[in-house]
Amino acid sequence: MALFLSENAVKQVLTATMALEAVESAHRDLALGQAQDTPRARTRLPQTVLHVLQGALPAQGVLGYKAYTTNRSGNRFLVHLFDAASGSLLAVIEADYLGMIRTGAASGVAARWLARPDTSVAGVFGAGWQAEGHVRGICAAMPLELVKVFSRNAEKLRAFCERLSGMTGVAVVPAASAEDAVRGSDLIGTVTTATQPLFDAEWLEPGTHINAAGSNALIRQELPEAALRRSAVVAVDSVPTALAEAGDLLPLLEKGRLHARQLVELGDVIIGRHVGRTAADQVTVFESQGMAIQDLAVALRVVAAARERGLGVELPLQ
Repeated sequence: MALFLSENAVKQVLTATMALEAVESAHRDLALGQAQDTPRARTRLPQTVLHVLQGALPAQGVLGYKAYTTNRSGNRFLVHLFDAASGSLLAVIEADYLGMIRTGAASGVAARWLARPDTSVAGVFGAGWQAEGHVRGICAAMPLELVKVFSRNAEKLRAFCERLSGMTGVAVVPAASAEDAVRGSDLIGTVTTATQPLFDAEWLEPGTHINAAGSNALIRQELPEAALRRSAVVAVDSVPTALAEAGDLLPLLEKGRLHARQLVELGDVIIGRHVGRTAADQVTVFESQGMAIQDLAVALRVVAAARERGLGVELPLQ
């Protein structure tokens, strides 16, 4: 029978390390032609928007979708996981926490493959729900000693830094300004809903890697064009998804300052089909839009861990 997992059950078993392995496996499968992913579709009403991502990981035995609604009253996320061979329903999973951790894991995987191995200082923009997953992901993936976080709400920022320092064992501290977050950082993360660039490209140190995780619509932009033009590698989770959603990239593509053929899929770097960083002083970028196969890979591992611990509720569904 299918298993239902609540947010609380997911929190009991899902770790950043588990999510890193799952997300990397999904990108590897995609690059090897062992996965399918369909870019996000949206149905819009005046009050509510329905978002659906679907895909398949046949090499891992599953297919499924994540559906979520956004509304002023809140957001609601569910992953439906099916057996690839039989088509039977394996699980229905509340996926707000799952999505937050897997989004951060994508940045962690990208940092592993594109940032300098000696990366020790990160600057992060944002202190919200998704920023938590981002900090946890990069701290699990890289040998960080310091994370500087910039957000305009000082009280919220202090609480965020205290909480994440305790969670990660890394010194997570408030940045005095946007410039302070960028200067001296080996790794930059942007996890906001900004509509204008968050920093000046001149502040970037040589050799910086940037994870841009918030610009998933044309109206959103976190990175200055100059930062993208400085980048030796512009990586994406998938080219079709980036061309549909990446607000940071679309203006440059429309102006002809960036071409679709220049975009590199992260999975291609992982399997060695495309070279990533080739010099310590290169600036690299990963534009994270989110993919169904990332959710499915994480969900598969969450379900296995939950069954081992006897968590969840059996549903009368096949």
